[in-house]
Amino acid sequence: MDDREFFQTVAERTQLSRQEAADVTRATLETLAARLSAGEARDLAQELPGHLRESLRRGPEEMEIFDPEESVRRVHLRTGLSEPEADRGVRAVLATLREAVSAEEYGHAMSQLGGEFARMAESVR
Repeated sequence: MDDREFFQTVAERTQLSRQEAADVTRATLETLAARLSAGEARDLAQELPGHLRESLRRGPEEMEIFDPEESVRRVHLRTGLSEPEADRGVRAVLATLREAVSAEEYGHAMSQLGGEFARMAESVR
């Protein structure tokens, strides 16, 4: 899956415009990068198309621990979307990520994020 297909899938799942889907995708991946260990963010990025890889880059700071609601809040602040739109966006990005990377790599990421994040992805068709 290339980045255009990724954005299109997110747009279809959220009923957002293609640009909003691209914005919510980048914001979600940036937020997840803060929540994942540097090694896991790097491993996940290796399975994504080039432009999406950049969104998973992390600095040397420590991994942060926060819940899905905080992820939605951060995406809302980064994108300017409403909180319900940001929530739909985060869920759609997680579901699309599940399809875009190997099951093994997705499982590794979800093991760090936790069950609440995995359930968010599962709630999307």
